[in-house]
Amino acid sequence: MLGSFDHGTCMRKLAFLVLPEFSALGLAAAIEPLFVANWLAQERLFAWTVVSADGRAVRASNGTVTPVDGDLAAAEGSGTVFVLASFDSAAVAGQRPVLPWLRRLARFGVELGGIETGSLALAEAGLLDGHTAAVHWDNLTGFQERYPAVRAVPQLYAVSGGRITCAGASAILDMMAGWIGRHADPGLAGEVAEHLLLGRVRPPETGQRETDGEAPPAADPVVAQALEIMRDTIDEPLPCAAIADRVGLSLRQLERRFRQALGRPVQAQYLLLRMAKAHQLLQQTRLSVTEVAFSCGFPSLEYFSRRYRAQFGCKPSTDRRQSTTAPVLRQKPGHSLIERSENS
Repeated sequence: MLGSFDHGTCMRKLAFLVLPEFSALGLAAAIEPLFVANWLAQERLFAWTVVSADGRAVRASNGTVTPVDGDLAAAEGSGTVFVLASFDSAAVAGQRPVLPWLRRLARFGVELGGIETGSLALAEAGLLDGHTAAVHWDNLTGFQERYPAVRAVPQLYAVSGGRITCAGASAILDMMAGWIGRHADPGLAGEVAEHLLLGRVRPPETGQRETDGEAPPAADPVVAQALEIMRDTIDEPLPCAAIADRVGLSLRQLERRFRQALGRPVQAQYLLLRMAKAHQLLQQTRLSVTEVAFSCGFPSLEYFSRRYRAQFGCKPSTDRRQSTTAPVLRQKPGHSLIERSENS
């Protein structure tokens, strides 16, 4: 029988389901605030268990192997269940033994949470349809493409009905402090935050970055405006002169400001944004390589493949998994191959 509390002690039980390649930091960040709350209250307000799909230890993304307390059955009696995952979103979405279990929990009214790509499991099970979900900026494009019925947002975390989603990393601490405030006492949540040196606990709607994550933040407002135009026209790229005209500068003036603000020319930055989206769609969706190429404004598959190989050292058809060994796109000045080959 699934339930929320041990009614003798008013203790709330939680379970953390860890999937392969989950973040060890994420699990620690989720559990530590609960421990601190129990310690401060001098009472066992919260009890938790860590489970895996088969009851076996699970390898985290950093290579450590984490033992668990049991399989899915060990989560019985939990009022809240969090799913933790990080890399390999395709494998997360394919966790077929887990998906019907999550649907069963939802039918019993269990509060369900997704941390980092753990939200993919909830979305794949249809449990986030119509809900707002916080998705890490690096996974936002793929998530939106794959689950259009979910309102995916680039904020720290989101509480929507009986669903909690979190972008991960430091935002987990904010989410758990808020969760403790809702399920125990706001004053206790504040004390937990102080002991964890959080300072002011950030509200859930806080944005993850100064921009939407597709480009480095630009201090120059004109450059920021041009970047926004680029992001809005990735599928049908504009001539750089047309972008300059839209922001009220000559192309030469815009080039100078791009090099000052971002360290690369306009065309290279535009191409980098398009390549970033292609990289995300390839690794995070089931779209074909041809569909990805055209949705990112490349006029031919051959041209797209050539540019992709120049950027990542592999064909786009071989870059279909978001794993720890997959190519990484770094968007800071000095880490782009595009500038050296933009006229190739």
